[in-house]
This record gives sequence, structure tokens and C-alpha cells, in this order.
Amino acid sequence: MFTKYRLFILMAALFTIFALVACQAEPQIVEVERVVEVEREVPVEVEVEKVVEVEREVPVEVERVVEREVPVEVEVERVVEREVPVEVERVVEVEKIVEVEVMAPEGPKQTIIFGDLNWSSALLQNRVAQYIVEHGYGYPTDVEFGATLPLFQGLKRGDTHVTMEIWLPNQDEAWEEARSEGAVLSVGKSLGSDWQSAFVIPAYLQEEYPDLDSVEDLKEQQYKDLFKTAETGDKARLVSCIIGWACEEVNAQQVTGYGLDDHVQIINPGDGAALNADLYGSYERGEPWLGYQWGTNDPSLVLDLVRLEEPAYSDQCWFTTKACAYEDATVLIAVNPDLPANAPDVIEMLRKWDFNIEIYKQVARWQLDNPDASVQSTAIWWLNSFPDIWGAWVTDDAMAGIQAALAAGEHADGWPEE
Repeated sequence: MFTKYRLFILMAALFTIFALVACQAEPQIVEVERVVEVEREVPVEVEVEKVVEVEREVPVEVERVVEREVPVEVEVERVVEREVPVEVERVVEVEKIVEVEVMAPEGPKQTIIFGDLNWSSALLQNRVAQYIVEHGYGYPTDVEFGATLPLFQGLKRGDTHVTMEIWLPNQDEAWEEARSEGAVLSVGKSLGSDWQSAFVIPAYLQEEYPDLDSVEDLKEQQYKDLFKTAETGDKARLVSCIIGWACEEVNAQQVTGYGLDDHVQIINPGDGAALNADLYGSYERGEPWLGYQWGTNDPSLVLDLVRLEEPAYSDQCWFTTKACAYEDATVLIAVNPDLPANAPDVIEMLRKWDFNIEIYKQVARWQLDNPDASVQSTAIWWLNSFPDIWGAWVTDDAMAGIQAALAAGEHADGWPEE
């Protein structure tokens, strides 16, 4: 019994211990639950949201950079692609002429016909070129005399082979059309750039009438009275472009474009000599004169002249009303497309040709001191005086032949009678 009692007491004690343990464990569980709550308060989700925001911002920034940079790079590449074909085209055209140099035809050399334009610089360049071609390269030469437009048509047809002065912009439309058709070729420049104007007066006249400085002034009665003659009635006399030259039509359009039809009477000389004689005569007498001139024409090189002010050149104006000044001219050497194959050595010489304005000024001064000299004698004088200039255009063999002919006093067989 005692044993049972002891067992009962032992079980009661164990129960008490378990009860105490249970009572002590309850606050521990609560503390654990608090810890868990604290752990749930940690901004885990907020941290995830921050990461998402960063991930969204990065592609947005990268996308904006791409949008700014890529079009710029593409634009630059397109500009290059447009420029390269233009340069290549120009190079190819010249190279085609150079390649023909090795294809000189066998047999007798053909006669090379020059378009003999009816003004001083073109005539002189023809005579010099004919002498070089005949005595330096052994080709016969001839000339076809005429005005700008008929000779240009002859060049296209092959009636002539060389024109030493194609004036642009005067002949812009006809030149571009013929060039696009393959009817003409340019092998270089002669004279370089040059000015021209239909409204030139002597400097002494502007000194006397300083307010006369614009084409608009020609609408005033006092200046119309200054230039009028019995031939022109109440209008100012304007000595314009030579009949048959491209500038004949251009100058007439300018007069209309400026509203001068009721104020100006156009007089068109028959040739360049008549135009120059008209100006020289008035200048020597100190009389009023109004008319057309250009930078390489003889009077412009030796007289003191003034151009009346005009609105500045623009393409829009020029290809519509022409109520603006001429653009400075570019003077080209043009050949018929058949010539390179028939006379490649002459083409090579013309490509080196450089009879520029400064050179021509020396000619004009010499002619002023030698008024009786013909174009042919002027060409002989120039060839004898400046072998260092033309010698740079020709081969050594050609130079030897030309100098021998000059020493012997020979002329060119193809020169026309004067």
C-alpha cells in the first residue's frame, strides 16, 4: 500500500512538473510569435518594389539614348552616299578622255575645225590654238565663223570640233541639254570667271552725276534725257548685246524685268567691233554712254568703267524674270564627242589650257599700244613672248615644233584671211 501511495505521490509530482512546464512555455510561445511578427514587419516587399523600379528605369534611359543617337548616325551616312556618286561621276568623265590617249588613229590626221566666235578673246584663243595644233601636233585646222547660237548647233552636229569659249550662265539651258544628250563635252576652262552687265557707264559720268548708281535711276527723266538721242526719242539709248549672241535675249529680258521698257531703247550692234567702237568713240569725246560690257572685253580692260547696281543674282530670279544681275560667268572649252578618239593628244593639250584673264589683260594692253596689229600678228607676238606659259600645255616634241615654226616666221595654214 505504501508502495501504491509512493507511486501516487510520484505521479502527482510529475503532473505538477508538467503543469509548471506548460505554464512557463506559454510566454515563450508568445515571445516567439512576437518575433515572427517582427520578422513580418521587415520591408521585404518594399525592397522588392525598389528593385522593380530600378529595373524599369534602366531600359527607359537606354531607349532614349538609342532614339537620339541612331538617326544622327544614319543621316550622316546618307549625306556621304549622296556626295560620293557626284564626285565619281566627274572623275569618270575625265578618265574616259584620258583613256583615249592610247588610241590614236592610224593614217592621215583629220582637219580640226574651230568655231570662230565673233569677239576678240575667242578669236585670239583660236589663232593661238590653231598654231599649236598645226605646228606642234601636225593636224590641219580650219575655222567656221559665226555667232554663239549657230556655232553651238554646229558643234553638236560635228560641223565644228572645238569651241574655245562657252559662256555660262548665258548658255546654261542649251549647254545642259546638249551635255545630257552626249552631244558636247567640256575639256576644261578658258579665261576663268568673268563679269558682265548690260548697264555699264563711264566712270567720268558717275563722277558728274553721283546719284546715277542704279538701274532704277534710269526711270528718272533727267537720266533718260542724259542718254536719249534722236534715234531713241524720249527713251535712254542702251547699246546692248551683239545680234545672235545669247546675251541679246537675256539683256532684253532684264530690261523688261526691271520695268524699263518705257524708259530704255535697246540698240543691238552687228558685231563686237561695232560695240567697242561705239564705246571708244563716246569715251574719247567725254559723252554719256550706257550699254553692255564684260570683264575680258578690250574696253573693260583699258577704260575706267562703272556698273550700275542691280539686284543680286539668284537661281529663282534668273530662271524666271531675270530681273537681277548676271552671275559671274564660267568660260568653258567644249569639243564634239568624236574629237577625243580622233585627236587624243589635242584633247590632252586643251585640258591643260589656261589662257586666263590676267594673261589676256597683257594682250589687251599690247593691242592698245599696237592698234594696227591683226589678231594673227597678236597671236605670233604672244607665242614668241610667253613660251613658259603655253609650253606647260604641250609635250616636249610639240614645243620643239612650235618654236621651230616661230623661228622660221611661219603662220598657221588654217588661219582665215584678214
